[in-house]
Amino acid sequence: MSSIPRPADLALRVRRAFRARVSGDPTGAPDWVRDIALVGEGPGWFEPDGVVWRVHGNLSTLVGGVAALLGQGAHPLAMAGVARHSSYRSDPWARLAGTARWLTVSTFGSAELAEREAARVRGMHGRVRGRAYSASDPALLRWVHLAFTDAFLGAQEAVGHDLAPRFGRDWADTYVADWSRSARALGAGDLPVSRRELAEALRAVEPDLEPVPAELLAFLSAPDGLNRAERVFHSGLVSAGALVVSPSVAPLAGVPGRGDRSPAARLRLQRTRWQLRTFQLALGPHSPSEDAARYRIGLAGPPDWLS
Repeated sequence: MSSIPRPADLALRVRRAFRARVSGDPTGAPDWVRDIALVGEGPGWFEPDGVVWRVHGNLSTLVGGVAALLGQGAHPLAMAGVARHSSYRSDPWARLAGTARWLTVSTFGSAELAEREAARVRGMHGRVRGRAYSASDPALLRWVHLAFTDAFLGAQEAVGHDLAPRFGRDWADTYVADWSRSARALGAGDLPVSRRELAEALRAVEPDLEPVPAELLAFLSAPDGLNRAERVFHSGLVSAGALVVSPSVAPLAGVPGRGDRSPAARLRLQRTRWQLRTFQLALGPHSPSEDAARYRIGLAGPPDWLS
């Protein structure tokens, strides 16, 4: 008769499985996370424990990632680049790890490391070209940034912690303004610096959008390689992601979007919120990337994995 695993052992298994998914390393500390701890000095592009750190350090980003992919899929040129040059269908977890690298290095790395990461991504974009699209096109980069920023902001408000007590009622404006720095480093311009400007920019792009391809919708609903527990967890992310998508994208993705205020929608968001809170208990208060940044700037000692 097999023994029941201890809570500590179960939490360790959950941490290692999740970190392997999002970073490619079960410790959550591949070489690029170690670089966050060791390369450069100072706080980097964003204020330590500021709004960008708190939004990107929250598990609400898992819901935001679903909504961001729906937004990206609604732009035919962005989707063409993803379909032709991305491994999201054959190896979705490698693509997730690649996106996580850019997000976390930009957020938590030193200015030197963030600039180096931006240069790496610009080099990748320069090789992604087709007849009608180029990943380095400033207009296309701008759309991806708009969809990403709106999705992560919407997810934070829907299933993340309330940031108003710490940062004030205008924290969302601060997030939009501060995070635009990452997109400028990749070559985007004319970026919104407030929630209102973000909504206006999304509406202005609506004529260029098309229905999200059924193939992407099917992939998001059930990506390959998930075990039973992961499928249950993922379904909660997708359910919530469908409720935080921008009104500019929601009809094209066939989802309710954040305009749905029904009791059923509130219940779905509450369920995912508690799901994420429980998961956070297993993962611990900070990600390995944030632990690395705290060590670099002298806010904490060296992480266990730094040896």
